[in-house]
Amino acid sequence: MHDQSLILWIIGALLTVTGLSGLLLPIVPGAPLLFLGLLFGAWAEDFSYIGVWTLLLLAIMAALTYVVEFAASILGVKKYGGSKRAMIGAALGGVAGLFLGIPGILAGPFVGAVIGELSLQRSLDEASRAGFGTVVGLALGVAGKLATRPHSSSRITLLSCPPTSKIVRQSGKS
Repeated sequence: MHDQSLILWIIGALLTVTGLSGLLLPIVPGAPLLFLGLLFGAWAEDFSYIGVWTLLLLAIMAALTYVVEFAASILGVKKYGGSKRAMIGAALGGVAGLFLGIPGILAGPFVGAVIGELSLQRSLDEASRAGFGTVVGLALGVAGKLATRPHSSSRITLLSCPPTSKIVRQSGKS
């Protein structure tokens, strides 16, 4: 194995392990890190086992994890009687919350939905209910993401491992 390939495999393995830790630590962006781990693994093997289309599909899947989370949050607002303005507020609050870490990710959609409802002269009780719906939707979105991530993670990890026959063949070379 060449030095460059070894370095790429080490980086890929570190990214994959860090991405897998995102299953338990919400602050770690698991899906993008898992994707980057696979990308480095594919690069280490000159993309001979994992092609552009597979990488593109996995990149789309990584991005969709966040889309699903936001969609679930917005649907939670709707389910709890929130207005369209509350849904927009929840989406904007979610985006703004990304820049504030875990507290922002949790509080941003709630605050955005509440502000959206209050802007329509709704009562604090109605606005809070819409905000609570956002949190419920967000929790369901995270649960769905966590339920599907182990399956995807194991697939990505297996895809990013080099074939053993190639390692055996290369270890015989000097």
